[in-house]
Amino acid sequence: MYAIVTDGAKQLKVEEGQVLDIDYRPLSAGEKITFDRVLAIGGEGGEARIGQPAVAGASVTAEVIGPTQGKKLFVQKFRRRKNSKRRTGHRQLHMQIKISKILA
Repeated sequence: MYAIVTDGAKQLKVEEGQVLDIDYRPLSAGEKITFDRVLAIGGEGGEARIGQPAVAGASVTAEVIGPTQGKKLFVQKFRRRKNSKRRTGHRQLHMQIKISKILA
């Protein structure tokens, strides 16, 4: 069984037991997150329920594993003929969660 949920401006296709990274929230490990805005639910039998715009009464529960950092991105600035170069790095903070239950 899978569900398509919204998290902020992103749509995520999730399944039970899946581990994924979402935008950072100041939560501690072991806390629960509930996604109430479920856009669609698909089952094993090929039946799909699509909401208008959300499926009524559906929710997805997830457990927080903890904060993680994303891949390092390099920002490079260069001004030609000025002997001016700068290179800095950035690692975005994410929250890692595990999907525990999909309620239809």
